[in-house]
Amino acid sequence: MNRPLLFLDVDGPLNPYAAQPERRPDGYTTLRVPLAGGAHEEDRGFSPRRRPLRVWLNPEHGRLLLRLGFELCWATTWMDDANQWIAPVLGLPELPFVDFGDVLLQERPDGVHWKTGPLVDYANGRPFAWVDDEQSELDQAYVTAHHRGSGLLRHVNPRVGLRENDFLMLADFARSLTTERPTG
Repeated sequence: MNRPLLFLDVDGPLNPYAAQPERRPDGYTTLRVPLAGGAHEEDRGFSPRRRPLRVWLNPEHGRLLLRLGFELCWATTWMDDANQWIAPVLGLPELPFVDFGDVLLQERPDGVHWKTGPLVDYANGRPFAWVDDEQSELDQAYVTAHHRGSGLLRHVNPRVGLRENDFLMLADFARSLTTERPTG
């Protein structure tokens, strides 16, 4: 039985980067990711600099994510780098990731987020939830029009990251899918 996918963005949902810079949120730990001015840094829209990137992560989120009943998948500009830097802090195993390739950070003329089409393609009709801080109604409309399965887009405030109500909504969505499946 295929579990639904949960597409995870890092910056915003897991790393509340927009929180007050001098005040780490309760329960979070600080990770310093070295930036060498290489492709990863440029791909993520950062200008070359010597100071490491500050990332706040809540180690408890890994356990909570694993209990939701989804197959977890990175949907972030970090792509596979999330397995090196983010997963260990959260206690997550190595996860698959969506390779955004040529569309990475490419603005679309229709206003749909550049991740939306690749995520729908990756899911290939499979039910999914997507947590991100950059979704809009245009993305929900795109998913509704182009995706054969159920899709939940959960906008997360980048000042606070994932909260209890986000986990509850994700769990409810996963449970709703199991009640839709035929038995026997």
